[in-house]
Amino acid sequence: MINRELTQHFIRETREFEEQLALFEAGQIDKKTFKQVSGKFGCYAQRENGYMLRLRLPGGQVTREHLAFLGEKMKEYAVDFVKLTTCQTIQVHNLDSSQVLALMRDCLKAGIITRGGGGDGPRNVMADPLSGVDKKEFFAVLPYALAISNYLISRIPGLKLPRKLKVGFSGTPENPTHVTFRDLGFLAQEDGTFSVYCAGGLGPNPKLGVLVAEHAKPEEVSLYVSAMLRLFTKYGNDKVRAKSRSRYLQDSLGIPQLQEKFTQCLKEARKEEKPCAIPSLPKITKQPEGEIQGLRILEQKQPGLYCVSFHPIGGCLEGKHLMVLCEVLKGVPQSELRLSPDGSLYVLNLTAKEVPRILEATEGGAENPFEASVCCIGLPTCQHGIGYSQRLLSGIIQRVRKENFPRNTLPQLHISGCPSSCGTHQSAPLGFVGSMVKTEGQLQPAFRLFVNGSAWAFDSRLGTEIALLPEKAIPDFLAELGREINKEHTDFYAWYPEHEKDFRQLVEKYAFHRTP
Repeated sequence: MINRELTQHFIRETREFEEQLALFEAGQIDKKTFKQVSGKFGCYAQRENGYMLRLRLPGGQVTREHLAFLGEKMKEYAVDFVKLTTCQTIQVHNLDSSQVLALMRDCLKAGIITRGGGGDGPRNVMADPLSGVDKKEFFAVLPYALAISNYLISRIPGLKLPRKLKVGFSGTPENPTHVTFRDLGFLAQEDGTFSVYCAGGLGPNPKLGVLVAEHAKPEEVSLYVSAMLRLFTKYGNDKVRAKSRSRYLQDSLGIPQLQEKFTQCLKEARKEEKPCAIPSLPKITKQPEGEIQGLRILEQKQPGLYCVSFHPIGGCLEGKHLMVLCEVLKGVPQSELRLSPDGSLYVLNLTAKEVPRILEATEGGAENPFEASVCCIGLPTCQHGIGYSQRLLSGIIQRVRKENFPRNTLPQLHISGCPSSCGTHQSAPLGFVGSMVKTEGQLQPAFRLFVNGSAWAFDSRLGTEIALLPEKAIPDFLAELGREINKEHTDFYAWYPEHEKDFRQLVEKYAFHRTP
């Protein structure tokens, strides 16, 4: 929880934001200058009109209290559009200047901060969206994510940090939070400990994280975070902004020395700090009421309880849709909302009798794993956008639906509108990143294709860029790819290793050229 002193600090900081917002609205500073201040508050001016505000929701958890608060604010500010992000947060879009300031302050009063939602500083701490209810997890990691979120938030004032600091926890090798790509990642092990990865990251100059500890005691997670902060403070590059990220320590120190220095910093942390307290998850006391099955229905580890999955296309959700869901969940005791890094949401702790109400309130989303593809906001909203990522995804889904493939034929895509990798394209079996190509004197929308990335913890790898495709050609390319896969009655994951040459030939058919 945020204490009173820290709350007052953030209130004072908000006044700085208010001053810069007024200057920006008056045309006295440009978007770039405004972003240098607004970004750290989770606020960005949209490319065309209005503002977006990114909320901090540790572990992707939206409690009943916070959900009720968000429902009220969606209605009060007539919010028409929100985006579920790859850092398990909610971006509220199309706010005017008065609304973005008021919402920022309202959130702080409700215990939701936006500080660190963007810009420089520690970002939202991530955890498996089904932590605590997943039958496959080694143990629940959400309590540790909540503890570290509080730990980092309390250290924001005056702390020397990488330009971004992303920390994640995963309770299974499926690794939905990409802990093997993070500045600091904790992967649960079967023996009740963590493997710890450091100095990873996507975007420009991507790197897998370096394994810096095995069998780490869960109660010491804050000491490992402290060690990472000490490591960057001593050896990180805070002079050159482009290299003020932990992953560049792999280049400056080398992996063996990075591991050695991390261990030294951990010893210092153990001498000088006490581990932070780890909260407990509330006990679920609901009793079973029958049984139910369905494509979007998952059984929890709690006997007789279920959760419902919902993936709004592209992670984009109408404000009114969120308001309806908020209203429905008021009448469902002990229910809870969780956000997933892929832009899905889950409603937890449901009896079989409660499930149909939630299914009805979450209609209209992805119909299969392929349609549940990951996609950043891109153009025309994002200042940094190069490609229309949402437009591309919409075109792809419309085209592929005509083929009526079996539901698992094509994989989940990851689409980023620019090299910043907000769509985590480098971690995916098929990833796309926005680009532009000049042909016949005119700029043409295009996307670079990455292939064979993987977030699976024990086989993490970065995708390889192989080609540049016109945006308009990509839907037909994926339709033909699906037809080729379907000929063998299999899916992309089984087909690709045996048909890599065929895949590349198909890519060449649609590409501008092969990227060296």
